[in-house]
Amino acid sequence: MDAKNTRLFKTHFKVIKIVDGDGLVVSNLFNKEEFEIRLLGIDAPEFSRCKKLSQDERELHIAGELLMKLGRISHKFLSKAAPRETIVSLVLEGKEFDFYGRTLAYVYLPDGRCLNEMMIHEGYARPLSRFYCQQLPLYQKLFTEARINKKGLFSIIPNW
Repeated sequence: MDAKNTRLFKTHFKVIKIVDGDGLVVSNLFNKEEFEIRLLGIDAPEFSRCKKLSQDERELHIAGELLMKLGRISHKFLSKAAPRETIVSLVLEGKEFDFYGRTLAYVYLPDGRCLNEMMIHEGYARPLSRFYCQQLPLYQKLFTEARINKKGLFSIIPNW
């Protein structure tokens, strides 16, 4: 199996904090080490002024204030889906860290649901098409269905 298809499973983590709509901080239950997770394959709107928000404004043709509102809604959904103290498992594939040193992972809840997939399926995040991940084709399909069904953020704006 080549590195591109390698998957690493890690268990026994606890959610410490939801950073935004596509990131959270977890703690290892054994050694208490904390680190930030970037949900692999998805992108949620930003909720504060930053370089990425300006880029999204240009690419999506949506005002920054509206994007930040959508980002707060996305953050709230993720906070409810995985509140503090939730025990999660991680699946890593290929590249383990992003440009900012965050761990790239699929995050699974105790009931087996994947947070990354939930965020797309419920309309609170987009597939991150700039970088390939094994779930990208599924995420693109779920994104289209969420848009057609006006789920999540699509209930506010048809194209974001």
